[in-house]
Amino acid sequence: MALIGPRQCGKTTLARQLLSEDSVNYFDLEDPSSLARLDEPMTALRPLRGLVVIDEVQRRPELFPMLRVLADRADIPARFLVLGSASGELLRQSSESLAGRLERVSMSGFTLAELGAPAEESLWLRGGLPPAYLAVDEVTSAAWRKNMIQSLLERDFPQWGLRVPAAALQRFWATLAHYHGQVWNAAEAARALGLGESTARRYLDLLVDALMARQLQPYFANIAKRQVKSPKIYMRDSGLLHSLLGVEDMKSLMVHPKVGASWEGFVIEQILTTVPHDEAFFWATHQGAEMDLILRRGTELLGIECKRADAPRLTPSISVALEDLGLSRVAVIYPGIKRYPISERVEAIPLSQLASAELD
Repeated sequence: MALIGPRQCGKTTLARQLLSEDSVNYFDLEDPSSLARLDEPMTALRPLRGLVVIDEVQRRPELFPMLRVLADRADIPARFLVLGSASGELLRQSSESLAGRLERVSMSGFTLAELGAPAEESLWLRGGLPPAYLAVDEVTSAAWRKNMIQSLLERDFPQWGLRVPAAALQRFWATLAHYHGQVWNAAEAARALGLGESTARRYLDLLVDALMARQLQPYFANIAKRQVKSPKIYMRDSGLLHSLLGVEDMKSLMVHPKVGASWEGFVIEQILTTVPHDEAFFWATHQGAEMDLILRRGTELLGIECKRADAPRLTPSISVALEDLGLSRVAVIYPGIKRYPISERVEAIPLSQLASAELD
């Protein structure tokens, strides 16, 4: 099994509930002694029995072919749990070497479903990474998030073999935060930073692979209208987004120009983390119709709109999406307390109900 999630989201803490870090079966690839034990990986891993944990496995992607050999043993004396903080290379290696042998489980930080409705405001402001959410006050939380960003840029990326200047990537990341909730324009971002377009795309891929950013792909329907074909960009953790935007408390968040986009991204991440689905998209046309999120579940398409309003109503975009896309229904997520029908197949649902993973 591969447990995938961003840095500091709690993967190691969870693994240590299953196996003590002092066990000979536990390998932390940020620990020099564990790395030394794996100088001869087959010699180190073949004799082990029971659960074997390999933490930060993206640092040694060459282990995957060996894990395939060990997983194919007739008697299966050991089961392997690998933990990873980067999705791209890790998933490519696992899909090539361990096809049919590996189950992938994605992990995020804290969610409303875990913390309950009273945590909504603090979770939005601080984000779901445990050290940020559990900090004693806002100043401590903001300081931790700032240090987290610097650590990822200056320590983690170089350790993963990424040769990108930390200052250049930090400027790009800060610029990307201002695209949060918008359609991505690589050429525009590249010009703003004095980069080549291919470099801007590579930097974005690095942040997506590190599970810091999300590219939400567009949905295409067989209709006459011209549809948006570029992805939307979101920062996956609202707390890190706020650090990149210079937001440190709720008062400054409420008056920030990106408050609406921040709330939208927060809602989308809660839904993608807690609501079962097969695929997720957004939809927009050049005529102005759009749907913030579309979830495909089997043959059903569910539309989701994020409205930071006291009493959301039916909009022309919702009507167009229902007709053109054949949506089974639309859920309008808003920050109120009452669930009520807006029209046929359209319902307003408080964000707080996601604390119970309720959407149906």
